[in-house]
Amino acid sequence: MTAWLLAALQTLLFLFMAPLLAGWVKRVKCHMQNRSAPSLLQPYRDMAKLFRKHTVLAEHASWVFRTTPYIVFGATILTAAVVPLVAVQLPTTAIADVIVLVGFLALARFFTALAGMDVGTAFGGMGASREMMIGALAEPVMLMTVFTMAMTASTTNLSEAVLFTLNSGLVLRPSFVFAILGLMMVAVAETGRVPVDNPATHLELTMIHEAMILEYSGRHLALIEWAAQIKLMIYAVLIANIFLPWGIAAEFTTEALGIGAVAITVKLMGLAIVLVVWETVMAKMRLFRAPQFLGFAFLLSLLGMLTHVILETGG
Repeated sequence: MTAWLLAALQTLLFLFMAPLLAGWVKRVKCHMQNRSAPSLLQPYRDMAKLFRKHTVLAEHASWVFRTTPYIVFGATILTAAVVPLVAVQLPTTAIADVIVLVGFLALARFFTALAGMDVGTAFGGMGASREMMIGALAEPVMLMTVFTMAMTASTTNLSEAVLFTLNSGLVLRPSFVFAILGLMMVAVAETGRVPVDNPATHLELTMIHEAMILEYSGRHLALIEWAAQIKLMIYAVLIANIFLPWGIAAEFTTEALGIGAVAITVKLMGLAIVLVVWETVMAKMRLFRAPQFLGFAFLLSLLGMLTHVILETGG
Protein backbone atom coordinates (compact mmCIF):
# COMPACT_ATOMS: atom_id res chain seq x y z
CA MET A 1 0.00 0.00 0.00
CA THR A 2 2.87 2.38 0.79
CA ALA A 3 4.41 1.75 -2.62
CA TRP A 4 1.11 2.50 -4.39
CA LEU A 5 0.72 5.71 -2.38
CA LEU A 6 4.24 6.73 -3.39
CA ALA A 7 3.43 6.01 -7.04
CA ALA A 8 0.29 8.16 -6.83
CA LEU A 9 2.20 10.92 -5.03
CA GLN A 10 4.92 10.87 -7.69
CA THR A 11 2.29 11.30 -10.42
CA LEU A 12 0.73 14.19 -8.47
CA LEU A 13 4.16 15.80 -8.21
CA PHE A 14 4.41 15.69 -11.99
CA LEU A 15 0.92 17.16 -12.23
CA PHE A 16 1.38 20.09 -9.89
CA MET A 17 5.12 20.82 -10.18
CA ALA A 18 5.22 21.05 -13.99
CA PRO A 19 3.80 24.61 -14.01
CA LEU A 20 6.41 25.56 -11.42
CA LEU A 21 9.18 24.30 -13.73
CA ALA A 22 7.68 26.31 -16.60
CA GLY A 23 7.60 29.37 -14.33
CA TRP A 24 11.24 28.82 -13.38
CA VAL A 25 12.25 28.63 -17.06
CA LYS A 26 10.42 31.89 -17.82
CA ARG A 27 11.91 33.62 -14.80
CA VAL A 28 15.50 32.61 -15.59
CA LYS A 29 15.00 33.57 -19.25
CA CYS A 30 13.76 37.03 -18.29
CA HIS A 31 16.75 37.57 -15.98
CA MET A 32 19.17 36.53 -18.73
CA GLN A 33 17.51 38.95 -21.16
CA ASN A 34 17.42 41.82 -18.62
CA ARG A 35 13.62 41.88 -18.51
CA SER A 36 11.23 42.02 -15.59
CA ALA A 37 10.62 38.45 -14.45
CA PRO A 38 7.13 37.16 -13.61
CA SER A 39 6.40 35.28 -10.42
CA LEU A 40 7.13 31.55 -10.25
CA LEU A 41 3.40 31.10 -9.59
CA GLN A 42 2.31 32.91 -12.77
CA PRO A 43 1.58 29.67 -14.71
CA TYR A 44 -0.83 28.62 -11.94
CA ARG A 45 -2.60 31.99 -12.16
CA ASP A 46 -2.86 31.73 -15.94
CA MET A 47 -4.41 28.27 -15.73
CA ALA A 48 -6.82 29.34 -13.00
CA LYS A 49 -7.94 32.23 -15.20
CA LEU A 50 -8.47 29.92 -18.17
CA PHE A 51 -10.48 27.43 -16.08
CA ARG A 52 -12.80 30.27 -15.03
CA LYS A 53 -13.40 31.43 -18.60
CA HIS A 54 -16.24 30.23 -20.79
CA THR A 55 -15.39 27.65 -23.44
CA VAL A 56 -16.16 28.72 -27.01
CA LEU A 57 -16.54 25.99 -29.63
CA ALA A 58 -16.42 26.32 -33.41
CA GLU A 59 -19.78 25.83 -35.11
CA HIS A 60 -18.69 22.76 -37.08
CA ALA A 61 -16.47 21.23 -34.39
CA SER A 62 -16.97 17.47 -34.01
CA TRP A 63 -16.45 15.18 -31.03
CA VAL A 64 -12.76 14.98 -31.93
CA PHE A 65 -12.28 18.68 -31.22
CA ARG A 66 -14.23 18.49 -27.95
CA THR A 67 -12.53 15.42 -26.54
CA THR A 68 -8.95 16.06 -27.67
CA PRO A 69 -7.97 18.21 -24.64
CA TYR A 70 -9.03 15.44 -22.28
CA ILE A 71 -7.31 12.73 -24.34
CA VAL A 72 -4.09 14.74 -24.57
CA PHE A 73 -4.12 15.53 -20.86
CA GLY A 74 -4.93 11.92 -19.95
CA ALA A 75 -2.21 10.48 -22.20
CA THR A 76 0.32 12.91 -20.74
CA ILE A 77 -0.62 11.93 -17.19
CA LEU A 78 -0.24 8.25 -18.07
CA THR A 79 3.19 9.03 -19.50
CA ALA A 80 4.18 10.85 -16.31
CA ALA A 81 2.96 7.91 -14.21
CA VAL A 82 5.52 5.54 -15.75
CA VAL A 83 8.53 7.89 -15.50
CA PRO A 84 10.65 7.50 -12.31
CA LEU A 85 10.80 10.90 -10.63
CA VAL A 86 11.88 10.54 -6.99
CA ALA A 87 12.09 6.75 -6.56
CA VAL A 88 12.43 3.56 -8.58
CA GLN A 89 10.88 0.10 -8.15
CA LEU A 90 7.39 1.49 -7.69
CA PRO A 91 4.30 -0.62 -8.63
CA THR A 92 4.09 1.24 -11.96
CA THR A 93 7.42 -0.39 -12.92
CA ALA A 94 5.51 -3.13 -14.73
CA ILE A 95 4.29 -0.67 -17.39
CA ALA A 96 7.28 1.69 -17.25
CA ASP A 97 8.51 0.68 -20.68
CA VAL A 98 10.00 3.31 -22.96
CA ILE A 99 8.10 1.94 -25.96
CA VAL A 100 4.86 2.49 -24.01
CA LEU A 101 6.01 6.02 -23.17
CA VAL A 102 6.65 6.84 -26.83
CA GLY A 103 3.23 5.40 -27.69
CA PHE A 104 1.44 7.62 -25.17
CA LEU A 105 3.20 10.72 -26.52
CA ALA A 106 2.37 9.70 -30.11
CA LEU A 107 -1.31 9.27 -29.13
CA ALA A 108 -1.42 12.81 -27.76
CA ARG A 109 0.25 14.18 -30.90
CA PHE A 110 -2.14 12.28 -33.17
CA PHE A 111 -5.28 13.69 -31.55
CA THR A 112 -3.83 17.20 -31.37
CA ALA A 113 -3.20 17.10 -35.11
CA LEU A 114 -6.70 15.73 -35.74
CA ALA A 115 -8.23 18.53 -33.67
CA GLY A 116 -6.19 21.11 -35.57
CA MET A 117 -7.68 19.88 -38.87
CA ASP A 118 -11.17 19.24 -37.50
CA VAL A 119 -12.47 22.81 -37.57
CA GLY A 120 -11.13 23.40 -41.08
CA THR A 121 -9.05 26.52 -40.47
CA ALA A 122 -5.93 27.20 -42.50
CA PHE A 123 -3.76 27.56 -39.41
CA GLY A 124 -4.97 24.27 -37.94
CA GLY A 125 -4.15 22.24 -41.04
CA MET A 126 -0.80 23.99 -41.45
CA GLY A 127 0.17 23.35 -37.82
CA ALA A 128 -0.98 19.72 -37.99
CA SER A 129 1.13 18.98 -41.07
CA ARG A 130 4.16 20.61 -39.47
CA GLU A 131 3.63 18.75 -36.19
CA MET A 132 3.41 15.38 -37.92
CA MET A 133 6.58 16.14 -39.87
CA ILE A 134 8.43 16.94 -36.64
CA GLY A 135 6.99 13.84 -34.97
CA ALA A 136 7.99 11.56 -37.83
CA LEU A 137 11.57 12.79 -37.53
CA ALA A 138 11.76 12.94 -33.73
CA GLU A 139 10.32 9.51 -32.86
CA PRO A 140 13.12 7.50 -34.58
CA VAL A 141 15.69 9.53 -32.64
CA MET A 142 13.84 8.85 -29.39
CA LEU A 143 13.69 5.12 -30.14
CA MET A 144 17.35 4.97 -31.16
CA THR A 145 18.30 6.65 -27.89
CA VAL A 146 16.12 4.13 -26.05
CA PHE A 147 17.79 1.21 -27.81
CA THR A 148 21.23 2.53 -26.81
CA MET A 149 20.08 2.61 -23.19
CA ALA A 150 18.39 -0.79 -23.56
CA MET A 151 21.53 -2.42 -24.95
CA THR A 152 23.53 -1.14 -21.98
CA ALA A 153 21.01 -2.09 -19.29
CA SER A 154 19.60 -5.12 -21.17
CA THR A 155 16.05 -3.79 -20.73
CA THR A 156 13.67 -1.16 -22.07
CA ASN A 157 12.07 -0.78 -18.65
CA LEU A 158 12.75 2.74 -17.36
CA SER A 159 12.92 1.86 -13.68
CA GLU A 160 15.28 -1.07 -14.21
CA ALA A 161 17.48 0.98 -16.57
CA VAL A 162 17.75 3.80 -14.02
CA LEU A 163 18.58 1.29 -11.29
CA PHE A 164 21.25 -0.31 -13.50
CA THR A 165 22.93 3.04 -14.15
CA LEU A 166 22.67 3.93 -10.47
CA ASN A 167 24.27 0.67 -9.33
CA SER A 168 27.02 0.94 -11.95
CA GLY A 169 28.41 4.01 -10.22
CA LEU A 170 30.30 6.80 -11.98
CA VAL A 171 31.18 5.27 -15.33
CA LEU A 172 32.01 7.35 -18.40
CA ARG A 173 30.15 5.76 -21.30
CA PRO A 174 30.75 7.48 -24.66
CA SER A 175 27.52 5.90 -25.91
CA PHE A 176 25.56 7.74 -23.21
CA VAL A 177 27.20 11.05 -24.17
CA PHE A 178 25.96 10.73 -27.75
CA ALA A 179 22.56 9.44 -26.58
CA ILE A 180 21.94 12.27 -24.12
CA LEU A 181 22.83 14.88 -26.75
CA GLY A 182 20.39 13.30 -29.20
CA LEU A 183 17.66 13.11 -26.53
CA MET A 184 18.17 16.75 -25.59
CA MET A 185 17.75 17.81 -29.22
CA VAL A 186 14.58 15.70 -29.47
CA ALA A 187 13.27 17.28 -26.27
CA VAL A 188 13.77 20.74 -27.76
CA ALA A 189 11.79 19.78 -30.87
CA GLU A 190 9.04 17.83 -29.08
CA THR A 191 8.33 20.54 -26.52
CA GLY A 192 8.23 23.33 -29.10
CA ARG A 193 11.30 25.23 -27.96
CA VAL A 194 13.79 27.36 -29.88
CA PRO A 195 15.23 26.80 -32.49
CA VAL A 196 12.57 24.41 -33.86
CA ASP A 197 9.56 26.32 -32.51
CA ASN A 198 8.94 29.34 -30.31
CA PRO A 199 6.21 29.01 -27.65
CA ALA A 200 6.09 32.78 -27.17
CA THR A 201 5.07 33.72 -30.72
CA HIS A 202 1.87 33.58 -32.75
CA LEU A 203 3.36 34.41 -36.15
CA GLU A 204 1.67 32.20 -38.71
CA LEU A 205 4.89 31.60 -40.65
CA THR A 206 6.77 30.16 -37.67
CA MET A 207 4.34 28.56 -35.22
CA ILE A 208 3.79 24.79 -35.10
CA HIS A 209 2.13 23.72 -31.86
CA GLU A 210 0.32 27.02 -31.32
CA ALA A 211 -1.28 26.83 -34.77
CA MET A 212 -3.19 23.67 -33.84
CA ILE A 213 -4.70 25.07 -30.64
CA LEU A 214 -5.68 28.58 -31.78
CA GLU A 215 -9.38 27.64 -31.73
CA TYR A 216 -9.32 26.40 -28.13
CA SER A 217 -10.35 28.52 -25.16
CA GLY A 218 -11.32 28.21 -21.53
CA ARG A 219 -10.75 24.90 -19.76
CA HIS A 220 -9.87 23.17 -23.04
CA LEU A 221 -6.93 25.51 -23.60
CA ALA A 222 -5.93 25.19 -19.93
CA LEU A 223 -5.74 21.40 -20.20
CA ILE A 224 -3.65 21.54 -23.38
CA GLU A 225 -1.25 24.11 -21.89
CA TRP A 226 -1.00 22.06 -18.70
CA ALA A 227 -0.22 18.94 -20.72
CA ALA A 228 2.53 20.83 -22.58
CA GLN A 229 4.11 21.85 -19.27
CA ILE A 230 3.99 18.27 -18.00
CA LYS A 231 5.56 17.07 -21.26
CA LEU A 232 8.46 19.49 -20.78
CA MET A 233 8.99 18.12 -17.27
CA ILE A 234 8.80 14.52 -18.52
CA TYR A 235 11.64 15.07 -20.98
CA ALA A 236 13.71 16.90 -18.36
CA VAL A 237 13.20 14.04 -15.88
CA LEU A 238 14.10 11.45 -18.52
CA ILE A 239 17.38 13.24 -19.23
CA ALA A 240 18.12 13.72 -15.52
CA ASN A 241 17.23 10.24 -14.25
CA ILE A 242 18.25 7.95 -17.11
CA PHE A 243 21.71 9.35 -17.68
CA LEU A 244 22.31 11.12 -14.34
CA PRO A 245 20.36 9.03 -11.81
CA TRP A 246 22.45 9.81 -8.74
CA GLY A 247 20.32 10.72 -5.75
CA ILE A 248 17.14 8.92 -6.84
CA ALA A 249 15.66 6.79 -4.07
CA ALA A 250 16.13 3.02 -4.38
CA GLU A 251 14.49 2.41 -0.97
CA PHE A 252 11.22 3.67 0.47
CA THR A 253 12.74 5.32 3.55
CA THR A 254 12.12 8.93 4.57
CA GLU A 255 15.79 9.83 4.20
CA ALA A 256 16.14 8.25 0.75
CA LEU A 257 12.94 9.86 -0.53
CA GLY A 258 14.03 13.25 0.83
CA ILE A 259 17.41 12.97 -0.89
CA GLY A 260 15.63 11.90 -4.10
CA ALA A 261 13.32 14.91 -3.98
CA VAL A 262 16.20 17.34 -3.42
CA ALA A 263 18.33 15.69 -6.12
CA ILE A 264 15.65 15.86 -8.83
CA THR A 265 14.86 19.46 -7.89
CA VAL A 266 18.49 20.49 -8.29
CA LYS A 267 18.84 18.58 -11.58
CA LEU A 268 15.66 20.09 -13.03
CA MET A 269 16.74 23.60 -12.06
CA GLY A 270 20.10 23.01 -13.72
CA LEU A 271 18.55 21.60 -16.91
CA ALA A 272 16.18 24.59 -17.04
CA ILE A 273 19.17 26.94 -16.93
CA VAL A 274 20.83 24.96 -19.75
CA LEU A 275 17.61 25.25 -21.78
CA VAL A 276 17.42 29.01 -21.21
CA VAL A 277 21.06 29.52 -22.24
CA TRP A 278 20.40 27.42 -25.37
CA GLU A 279 17.32 29.48 -26.29
CA THR A 280 19.14 32.74 -25.61
CA VAL A 281 22.13 32.06 -27.85
CA MET A 282 20.18 30.27 -30.61
CA ALA A 283 17.93 31.89 -33.20
CA LYS A 284 14.69 30.44 -34.50
CA MET A 285 15.53 28.41 -37.59
CA ARG A 286 13.46 28.15 -40.74
CA LEU A 287 10.94 25.33 -40.75
CA PHE A 288 12.64 23.52 -43.61
CA ARG A 289 15.86 23.35 -41.62
CA ALA A 290 14.17 21.34 -38.87
CA PRO A 291 14.80 18.03 -40.73
CA GLN A 292 18.52 18.83 -40.74
CA PHE A 293 18.40 19.56 -37.00
CA LEU A 294 16.62 16.29 -36.21
CA GLY A 295 18.73 14.42 -38.73
CA PHE A 296 21.81 15.46 -36.78
CA ALA A 297 20.08 14.27 -33.58
CA PHE A 298 19.46 10.90 -35.25
CA LEU A 299 23.13 10.74 -36.25
CA LEU A 300 24.16 11.36 -32.64
CA SER A 301 21.87 8.64 -31.33
CA LEU A 302 23.10 6.23 -34.02
CA LEU A 303 26.69 7.02 -33.06
CA GLY A 304 25.71 6.25 -29.46
CA MET A 305 24.51 2.79 -30.43
CA LEU A 306 27.55 2.09 -32.62
CA THR A 307 29.86 3.31 -29.87
CA HIS A 308 28.21 0.91 -27.44
CA VAL A 309 28.62 -1.99 -29.85
CA ILE A 310 32.27 -1.22 -30.58
CA LEU A 311 33.56 -0.16 -27.15
CA GLU A 312 31.31 -1.88 -24.63
CA THR A 313 30.50 -5.20 -26.27
CA GLY A 314 33.65 -5.62 -28.30
CA GLY A 315 31.65 -5.98 -31.50
